[in-house]
Amino acid sequence: MSTANWIQLLAFIALCVISTPLLGNYMWKVYRGGKAPGDRLFLPVEHAIYRLCGVDPEGEQRWNIYALSLLAFSLAGVLLSYLFLRLQGHLPFNPDHMKGVAPALSFNTAISFLTNTNWQAYGGESTMSHLSQMFALVVQQFLSAAVGMAVAVAFIRALIRRRSTTMGSFWVDVVRSTTRVLLPISFIFAFVFMSQGVIQNFHASKTVTTVASQTNPSTGQVSQTQTVPGGPVASQDSIEVLGDNGGGFMNVNAAHPYENPNPITNVLLYWLVVMIPFAFPWTFGKMVGSMGQGMVVLASMVVLYIASVLILVPFEANGNNKYPAGVSQAATSTHVGGNLEGKDTRLGIGGSTLGAASITATSAGANNSAHESYMPLGGAVPLTNMLLGEVSPGGAGAGLFGKLILAMLSVFIAGLMVGRTPEYLGKKVQSVEMKLVVLYLIIVPAFVLVFAGVALAMKTPDHSLLSYGPYCSSYCQQHGLTEMVYSYASATNSNGSAFAGISANTQWFNSTLGIAMLAGRYLLIIPVLAIGGSIGRKQLVPETTGTFRTDTPLFAGLLVVVTVILVGLVYFPVLALGPIVEHLAGHF
Repeated sequence: MSTANWIQLLAFIALCVISTPLLGNYMWKVYRGGKAPGDRLFLPVEHAIYRLCGVDPEGEQRWNIYALSLLAFSLAGVLLSYLFLRLQGHLPFNPDHMKGVAPALSFNTAISFLTNTNWQAYGGESTMSHLSQMFALVVQQFLSAAVGMAVAVAFIRALIRRRSTTMGSFWVDVVRSTTRVLLPISFIFAFVFMSQGVIQNFHASKTVTTVASQTNPSTGQVSQTQTVPGGPVASQDSIEVLGDNGGGFMNVNAAHPYENPNPITNVLLYWLVVMIPFAFPWTFGKMVGSMGQGMVVLASMVVLYIASVLILVPFEANGNNKYPAGVSQAATSTHVGGNLEGKDTRLGIGGSTLGAASITATSAGANNSAHESYMPLGGAVPLTNMLLGEVSPGGAGAGLFGKLILAMLSVFIAGLMVGRTPEYLGKKVQSVEMKLVVLYLIIVPAFVLVFAGVALAMKTPDHSLLSYGPYCSSYCQQHGLTEMVYSYASATNSNGSAFAGISANTQWFNSTLGIAMLAGRYLLIIPVLAIGGSIGRKQLVPETTGTFRTDTPLFAGLLVVVTVILVGLVYFPVLALGPIVEHLAGHF
C-alpha cells in the first residue's frame, strides 16, 4: 500500500481509540437513568415528544410489551414509508419529477430502511425525489438505529436487575437514543462533510457538457453531455454511516465523489460506521459495574475486526497475478498499486479495504468499491464478516446484543466441559434461555441458505446474475454462488451492501429479500427480549471458587473461538464451493 493509505489507517485507528471511551461513557450516562449531560437542552424536547405521544417517561414495560411496542412502531413506520414512495410523484420537493415507485420496489425499500438494512435495488438519484430521500428513508435511518440501540440497552438492564419483571420503556429508549446520540453527532458531521465537498442542496439534476467525449460501452454511442445530480446528500451521509444504515443518496453510494469526495471523508465515514458499535461494549461495562466484562466483549470484537482487515489488505495489495509480467502493480509515488479493478484510485487499496471490512463487520453496507471485483479470497472476507452475524463489532446496538448471545452460548459450552450450570453476570443460564439462544442462532442461516439454494435452482433468479448464460464457465458458476449467497446474507444480516453483479430489482428478489430482511431483524430481536425477560426475573447466584469467570482474557479467547467455529460449521461448504474453489482454480 502507499504511504497515504498507511496514514489513513493510522488516523482511523487513532480516532477509534479516542471515541470509544468518550462515547461509551456518554451513552452510559444517557441510559443509566437520572441526570445526564445535556438535560437542559434535551429534556424539554423529549418531554414535548412524550406529551404528544401520550407516553409516561417514568413507566416501564415487561419484555412482551416492550416487543409489542417495537412491532407497532415498526408497522407504522413501514406503512408511512411505503405510502411516501408510492405517492412521491404527487408530493413536493420533487424537482426531477420522479414518478411513484413501483409496488414491489416500494415494498422492498420500505422494509429495507425499516430494518436498518438499507438494501437498494435502485439508483437513488434516478428513482427517489428529495422528499422521499429525506422523509421515507432518512427518518427511518435515525429510527431503525435507535431501535437497535434501545433493544441493546433493555437487554443490559435485564442482565443486571434482580427479580425484575420490567426492562425499561421502549419509547423512552428510542427517544433518548435519537435526541441525545444520533441527532447531535449526525448534525455536526453533516457540516463537516459539507466542508469537504459533499453536496447539500435542493437542486434538480443538471445536464452539462463535458470536456471530453464519452462512449457508452453497451451501445457504442458517443456523447459529450453528463447529468449531474443535486440533493440533500450531506445530511443523509452522516446518519447513513453513524446509524450503521448504509443507504446512500447515489447509486454507487460512498464511491460517488458527491458522497465521499476525498480520503479525509473516507476515513471519517468509516470511523462513524464503527463509532457506536465499538462504544457500546464500554457502555455495557459501565452499566454492569465491571469494565472487565465490557473489555472482554470489546476485545473479542476488535480481534475479529483486525483479523478481517489483515486478511483482506494483502490479497488486494498484492495485485492480480494473472496480469502479464510486464504490468507493474506495485505502489509508487504516481500509482497507488494493487488490484484496482472496481476501486477508486482516490482511495487506493487501503481506503477501499478499510471500507469493505468496516461495512460488513457492522451493518452499514455503504460500499466505496465493488466487492465482486476483489480477488476470490479477498471477496470472501466481506462475506464472512456478515456470516459471523456482524458481531465484529456489528450494528448500532445489534452488534452488542448479538455478542452477548454468543457469550451465553460460550458459558454454556464451558459449563458442559466442567459439569456446572452455566452462569453469566451472576445469573444462571438454563434451558429456557438456551432454547431461545439456539433459535436466535439458526434464524439467519436458515433464511440465507434456503433462499439462496432455491434461487440458484430456479432459472428466473439466475438470469439476474451477470455470471450466467450459455457461455458461463465453471468460474461463473462459482462466482454466481458467491453473488447469490452474499445477497441473502446481506439482507438477512441487516447489512445492505451488494457484492455487485446482480440485478435485484425483480419480483423474486424484491419479495424474498424483503422477507429475509424482516426475519433477520424481528425474529432475532424478539428472542433477545424474551431472554432478557427471563434473565431479569432471576436472583443473583453467589460467586464461588468454581464459578467460571467471564471477565478474563481466557473467556475473550473462548468467545472468539466459539464465534468462528459456529460460523465455520454452518457456512464452510458454501465458502468452499464459492470463493475458495475460485482461488484454488486460479480464477482471478
